[in-house]
Amino acid sequence: MTTTDDTPVRFDTKIAVLLREDLETWQRLNVTAFLVSGLGTELPEVIGEPYADADDTPYLPMFRQPVLVFEGTRETLTAAHGRALSRSLPRAVFTTDLFATGNDRDNRAAVRAVGTGRLDLAGLAVYGPRNAVDKILKGARMHP
Repeated sequence: MTTTDDTPVRFDTKIAVLLREDLETWQRLNVTAFLVSGLGTELPEVIGEPYADADDTPYLPMFRQPVLVFEGTRETLTAAHGRALSRSLPRAVFTTDLFATGNDRDNRAAVRAVGTGRLDLAGLAVYGPRNAVDKILKGARMHP
């Protein structure tokens, strides 16, 4: 992250979520929430300081930088997943099978049951250097 007192904060890293374009609105929101939840648990550097309001009521810390949300076709998502794997960047996946499960144990079992190349991806979250994340997202567009 690069900043001075009078310049805007610009991050050297990027947090991005790529959603399949054919998801329902509720699915887009659910997938995004699930995907980003994994980043903070494994990458403490993405988490900022706790919040407090003027009355000193405390609030949980959040990501220190924006989460950019993109969308693309099934093929775009599959290609991005392959590029994220080849670059060994931290990533989280959400497969369409997870829409039919109701808990963490069953979610993990559903992903575990399918080989990497056959995952029916609904979404992907990735974190890393901005230029590497941009290359992974090639062909995706900002979510409207």
